[in-house]
Amino acid sequence: MQKLIEGVHKFQKDEFGNYRRLFRKLSQEGQAPHTLFITCSDSRVLAELITQSKPGDLFVVKNVGNIVPPASVSGDTNSTAAAIEYAVTTLRVSDIVICGHSQCGAMTALLDDQPVGNSMPHLRDWLKLAQPVLHTVKKDYAHLTETNARLNAAAEENVLYGLDNLHSYHCVQERLMDGSLQLHGWFFKIATAELFAFDPENRQFSPLVREPGQ
Repeated sequence: MQKLIEGVHKFQKDEFGNYRRLFRKLSQEGQAPHTLFITCSDSRVLAELITQSKPGDLFVVKNVGNIVPPASVSGDTNSTAAAIEYAVTTLRVSDIVICGHSQCGAMTALLDDQPVGNSMPHLRDWLKLAQPVLHTVKKDYAHLTETNARLNAAAEENVLYGLDNLHSYHCVQERLMDGSLQLHGWFFKIATAELFAFDPENRQFSPLVREPGQ
């Protein structure tokens, strides 16, 4: 905790001056993020750092395994749905990114032969939402015997599962139909900080490149 407190004082003393105008503007005008960024709670995955975004740019949702449940899931297992609805309907973000990553603990637990026990009931029930990912890995990636390869496959399939589930939200459907919203699947490789984006045409994750004209 002392480290956090020291960090707060350092920010207020040394860094806040660089952001004073921005924070004043954000406090007066409110937030208008351009992207809903759904990623894992893993402490090594920082959306603002890897995208070099400023305060106010991203509406970030972090949960265990960057899982996006279907809209039909209700109750305490789908607080992520509230963020999706708010970002799409109220904040009117133009893009949604689901970003998985390498060495994901949630995907490790999903693939593990020893399932999460009753000592962590919320985590157990949360991971059950990603059971279709496990079935896909067993069905389509049985040829992968190396652990990291299977984990990466699961993490990528989990991103695709999340993209599919986004289509179950009425607010997302409406925005997709009028062309005002775009969905993106990313995979972050921690060791090299490389980002890969899903290409729907090739059905593969490829290195992220600049959009034409940018």
